Amino acid sequence: MSLPEPIQNLINNFSRLPGIGPKTASRLTFFLLRAPEDLARDLGESLLELKSGTTFCRTCFNITASGRDECEICTSMERDGAHVCVVEEPLDMLALERTGGYLGRYHVLHGALSPIDGIGPEDLKIRELVERVKDGGIKEIILATNPSMEGDYTAAYIVQQLEPLDVQLTRLARGLPVGGDLEYADQSTLLRALDGRQEMG
Repeated sequence: MSLPEPIQNLINNFSRLPGIGPKTASRLTFFLLRAPEDLARDLGESLLELKSGTTFCRTCFNITASGRDECEICTSMERDGAHVCVVEEPLDMLALERTGGYLGRYHVLHGALSPIDGIGPEDLKIRELVERVKDGGIKEIILATNPSMEGDYTAAYIVQQLEPLDVQLTRLARGLPVGGDLEYADQSTLLRALDGRQEMG
């Protein structure tokens, strides 16, 4: 039995989203089919507004509202512009903001280097980061790329690009999670925790 074209089209489009397989796409589609009409309309309007109502900050490349040149963090006088934390995605920045412990600024790369996937330096905001450092005023670049092979490769590449410039380069510490047990930690995490050990007292 073939489904009506509008239903099949929505299932196909949901399936293109990360983490959504054909079964979940079908469930979402049939949920919306039975849902009140205003829910489907609001969802459609939100999707359209997502593209038309947002843009990228010209300084850090975080997402901001259309009509703004810079995001709230870049324009805030309370943020320390001498410290810039480099993250892969806007969601990484939001995670750091939730801690309430970082008062510097950010630079969003919009991905990580991955030669296997054909993602090179020209596909990310690395050149813009180098130019930002060259413009002066930045004392420290905190590399907060993900602790993955791609994240490590990206961080190493950025270090290579920025080493000739007068800026301190640091990387987020990695190790054991709070509340975690040593017996469940993988070998790589334990080695990093050992390497990053701190003096007590």
